[in-house]
Amino acid sequence: MTTYTSVTVTHRGGLDAVAVLDRPLRDPEPGEARIRVITAPVCQDDVAIRIGNRPFLRKPPFVPGYAFIGVVDAVGEGVTDVSVGDRVTALTQFDSHAEVIYRPQGELAPVPDELDPVRAAPLVLNYLVAQQVLHRVAHVERGQSVLVIGASGGVGTAFLDLARLAGLRAYGTASPRKHPVVAGYGATPIDYRSGDLVAAVRRHEPDGVDLVVNGMGPEYLSDGLAALRRGGRLVAYGAPQGLGALAVLIGRLVATNVTPNGKRIIGYGTHREGVTSFKEDWATLFELLGRRQIEPLVAGTYPLRRARDAYARLESGSVAGTLVLTVP
Repeated sequence: MTTYTSVTVTHRGGLDAVAVLDRPLRDPEPGEARIRVITAPVCQDDVAIRIGNRPFLRKPPFVPGYAFIGVVDAVGEGVTDVSVGDRVTALTQFDSHAEVIYRPQGELAPVPDELDPVRAAPLVLNYLVAQQVLHRVAHVERGQSVLVIGASGGVGTAFLDLARLAGLRAYGTASPRKHPVVAGYGATPIDYRSGDLVAAVRRHEPDGVDLVVNGMGPEYLSDGLAALRRGGRLVAYGAPQGLGALAVLIGRLVATNVTPNGKRIIGYGTHREGVTSFKEDWATLFELLGRRQIEPLVAGTYPLRRARDAYARLESGSVAGTLVLTVP
């Protein structure tokens, strides 16, 4: 029997729950493509779903992996959108940390062959989130200001990169050793652990910023709202860590949005926007990468069989940018 290798979460828990297992290779079903994975980014949700601090999760065992870039290896009956040999991508939430993944043809989007699949990997999730929040949710305009909470991570650096491209004045919270990363994208770094975050922002923007983006959890909502100007918006992205955090976010959102202070909280999740918008934004991002107008920060690459090492490094808090798994 022919098999392929996959990373598998065998139970809820720490790195001891991560195993590398072989699975039987099967033919694709009707309407489905079988894809050989080339690269797959590692993100915080890959850790969170293993630990179990996200609501509405799949039960173990499962293969983690929120996104991938790969090459179509076989297609099922009725597949006309893609062909064998096409380079494609998709959002998955699960299953992409493997040598092979199966996806319905309608979820797949083309990836230009000339792009480096390692450099392109951060675009599939991290840059997609930033692109959609900035341009589909917040509708930013050149000359506006944005505060990125958690600016040195994979999504944070994507926000800084696209904010620079959009002509925004950007401020980013990060630990001091990661300030050069923030400054490297033309943003003003702010140490979130020393002193008053709101005061630090208002030294630069006395009236407050136009937009705050926060993927770090509800504990940053109060400071984020206080850093906004009247009429400003705070976009909270990423899944809350558990039902309690989700309830806090919903409560603050409702209370803020009915208070007549001109400030708003908007929740964003990739699952709300739909595949059509993904494909449009990926096409834009791949074109920007091809023109070298954006610079994704890849913190390191790991072969698939060393996925546990990549997870450990991400959990250490030392990563600036995106870690990428590679499949030979």
